[in-house]
Amino acid sequence: MIIFINGSINSGKSTIGKLLIKSLPNTALVEFDSIRAMFEWMPLEKAISITIDLGINLIKDFVKHNMSVVVPYPTSEQGYKLITERLSDLNQKIYFFTLAPKLEEILKDRGTRKLNEWEEGRIKHHYNIGIHNPSFGIIVDNTKQTPEETVKEILTKINI
Repeated sequence: MIIFINGSINSGKSTIGKLLIKSLPNTALVEFDSIRAMFEWMPLEKAISITIDLGINLIKDFVKHNMSVVVPYPTSEQGYKLITERLSDLNQKIYFFTLAPKLEEILKDRGTRKLNEWEEGRIKHHYNIGIHNPSFGIIVDNTKQTPEETVKEILTKINI
């Protein structure tokens, strides 16, 4: 099983991903943002396709070892098509969940994270292009949910 956690910056993707792997046995967390950090000097728009390629290869390697994978990553319609096409050769159920807190909530500092100007701008960009409301997967409004409640909702939707 492969679970993608979509959503904008500050929506809770990494937190939910970390909690999910604690709830799912034999599951790896593949942080595309950690892959991207390996070459952060490259402009973002150019780096996205490389990040996805490297992440897909990592997912496939974990699946070869009979592991499930959770991937927190903001996914556009184009990214979704690329990812599903590249993973189509796997005999795995693939889920996409989008965390979609209300814009006024996601723009607040959450937990210990303090948003900088670039992050605030990127969140607004993500909401303008519809990252929070894609045509694919299941949308979860986690505005008023604890991370544990969000994980419970996801696990219920995948029948676990």
